[in-house]
Amino acid sequence: MDPTKVTAEPTKVVQTAGRSALGGFAPKFAELNDDVLFGEVWSRTDKLSLRDRSLITVTALVASGITDSSLTYHIQEAKKNGVTAVEMAEALTHIAFYAGWPKAWAAFRMAKEVYAEA
Repeated sequence: MDPTKVTAEPTKVVQTAGRSALGGFAPKFAELNDDVLFGEVWSRTDKLSLRDRSLITVTALVASGITDSSLTYHIQEAKKNGVTAVEMAEALTHIAFYAGWPKAWAAFRMAKEVYAEA
């Protein structure tokens, strides 16, 4: 499947991070993360591409000031989903004016590391 394209049919996105990290401690949260957020919402590729969902997610995290490992993960996913380094830099520059300069600086540091990876 091309992650940059809206597909005719939904594509199942499989995620196990919730169960891996929190399954024993917060099983319901882990289920909602893996089965609903990723398994249902992210899988609706017939409505919005994975690439676009990645850009929206990075924007929401930066705007919320979430600059921890979850932002790194979603920048990595954006890269896997076809967002180029140039596009990520442009998106973060745009976000800076709406979400805040310091938040963008933090996101740029993370994005620079992700896009430096082979």
